[in-house]
Amino acid sequence: MSPQILVTLLGLFVGSFLNVCIYRLPRRESVVWLASHCTSCGRMLRWFENVPVLGWIALRGRCRTCHERISVLYPVIEAVTAVLFLNAWYVYGPTPLLAVRLAFICGLIVLFVIDWQHQNLPDAVTLPGVVVGLAASFLLPPGWLSSLVGMAVGGIFPFLMAEAYRRLRGRKGMGMGDFKMLAMVGAFLGWPLVWIVLIVSCVLGIVIGGGALIVTGRGMDTRIPLGTFIAVAALMGALAGGPMIHAYEQALGAYQRWGFGTP
Repeated sequence: MSPQILVTLLGLFVGSFLNVCIYRLPRRESVVWLASHCTSCGRMLRWFENVPVLGWIALRGRCRTCHERISVLYPVIEAVTAVLFLNAWYVYGPTPLLAVRLAFICGLIVLFVIDWQHQNLPDAVTLPGVVVGLAASFLLPPGWLSSLVGMAVGGIFPFLMAEAYRRLRGRKGMGMGDFKMLAMVGAFLGWPLVWIVLIVSCVLGIVIGGGALIVTGRGMDTRIPLGTFIAVAALMGALAGGPMIHAYEQALGAYQRWGFGTP
């Protein structure tokens, strides 16, 4: 069996576990000790019902016992995880950095969905992520110094900006979870990628999040789950960091050539 197929299958089964994390972490439930079960009637699932994607299709999206609908988000997350794992394989190949990037991708998927659904970024993901990212940087790219600077830029700089915004406007602009998540991104990707991730996530939040508020008619005071956009930007950084840095440098160079970057 080819390594690409193995990585894809690994992504499918890891995606199934990520579904457990996404459901249980906001509810402060263990992700290890309770077997998979129907969230409506509590029946323990059989092994074939837990087969990624195919189990959901075989059940036609409903529990066999209570016939309650099973969210289509479950097979979607499994499929997306598999696709991202395969992409990471093509980027990093059979290297130690691949394992680190796969762990990072898993954390970002969990944070993306939880923040989208609950507007919450659990410490159980972000804080261990900071530790793992920094520890790996002592042996692998981006290196411990870049990782430390990335943590500072990701966690401290946005905090200072948000604090200034709060004092000026009298309301919060970002939550503490966003700072911890950005520190995690900085630990894994280092400097300057965390800075680019911050810029891209803010642009996505303004364009997509702001546009959604306008379309739905909700007020601009409505909180936008910035963590979802940080996750998207960080996934881009993890899988296409080099091209993103190159594009940023070109844009910065053009900005300076036009006379805006110098007095």
